[in-house]
Amino acid sequence: MITARLKSEGLTVVGGFRPEDDTWLEGCQTALLIGPDEPHFWPHFKQQPEYLDGAPDPMDRFSKRALHQIAQEHEAKVYFPSDGPPYPPFIQWAFQAGCHSSPVNLLVHGTSGLFASFRGILALKERVAFEPPQPNPCRSCATQPCQTACPINALTPKGYDVEACRTYLGTEAGKPCLSGCKVRLACPVSQNFGRLVEQSEFHMREFLNN
Repeated sequence: MITARLKSEGLTVVGGFRPEDDTWLEGCQTALLIGPDEPHFWPHFKQQPEYLDGAPDPMDRFSKRALHQIAQEHEAKVYFPSDGPPYPPFIQWAFQAGCHSSPVNLLVHGTSGLFASFRGILALKERVAFEPPQPNPCRSCATQPCQTACPINALTPKGYDVEACRTYLGTEAGKPCLSGCKVRLACPVSQNFGRLVEQSEFHMREFLNN
């Protein structure tokens, strides 16, 4: 079963949809968006050769190896956010698979909150069942702390000031943010998701150094 196979690699199905009029997914009846199975993903990933070899982009390399193998086993196509150009329409696929837009323009998910992240998408020839999408958690969030959590207001409804964020992280004042994005951490759903601090620190270091 594909869900059990994904779990063996610390991964899970984040959502799914039935492709229609999508040239990328032509001939496929089910598209499954794949993300980390928290909190199991990080301990598994740390044991993988990609994490241990010291080469760049360990998580992307691990994801591609693991999901290429799973795709081959299930005669499926697989796509990754880093593919391209041309780049696969991952944002469009994420919305189709049940993600939503948050007040700070980040994708939000009913289970992972603002920790929504994707390692790839599996496109299957057959129809398989998947969980129905959850409602947008932001609609029932009374305080929406994500809107005021960033110390330099880099994330707003108007967009994300990437360079301002990266510059701030390189300063003494920005060091506390290296333990995890304060906006993502402020989300009440994110707080119950189970992502380990060490994993958030890894992502922040990767962002700062790339």
